[in-house]
Amino acid sequence: MKPRIRPAVASDFAVISKLAHEIWYPTYSPILSKEQIAFMLDQLYSRDGLSQAVAQGKVFYLLCEEEKAIGFIAVRPVPEKAVFRIESLYLNPSTQGKGYGQLLINFAAELAKAQSFHTLELNVNRHNKAHFFYRKVGFVVAYEIDIPYHGYVLDDYVMQKVL
Repeated sequence: MKPRIRPAVASDFAVISKLAHEIWYPTYSPILSKEQIAFMLDQLYSRDGLSQAVAQGKVFYLLCEEEKAIGFIAVRPVPEKAVFRIESLYLNPSTQGKGYGQLLINFAAELAKAQSFHTLELNVNRHNKAHFFYRKVGFVVAYEIDIPYHGYVLDDYVMQKVL
């Protein structure tokens, strides 16, 4: 059965949080401390963190196989920069390699075009191998940035894809 993407609502916050915990530890353990991962998960993917993200204009969508959530994407238009941002894109590690990342990128591109945006933008940790995937699907590094974050430093690529 083909996976489907559906809008997430507040009652899905527990599902998003659970997915984030399942995905972040295997993804980020090689490059971030366990303390930083735990802190960032609490900041970004707790009920409060997700509520705050939605209040800031981020819209979350769940990717589901059958009725089971296997990943999520969060997007936000940034009109002042003329970009449509992918704020989060995470897939359960067991589903990687199935084309679902491309499916979510295409979904974000359609949302962007529907709102008259011509550029997708995202940040990815410079040590996260996901940046190779983003390059493969047409993103380029626009610039590197080091973002101070509660005593940590997020060393990211800002990547963009022209639609």
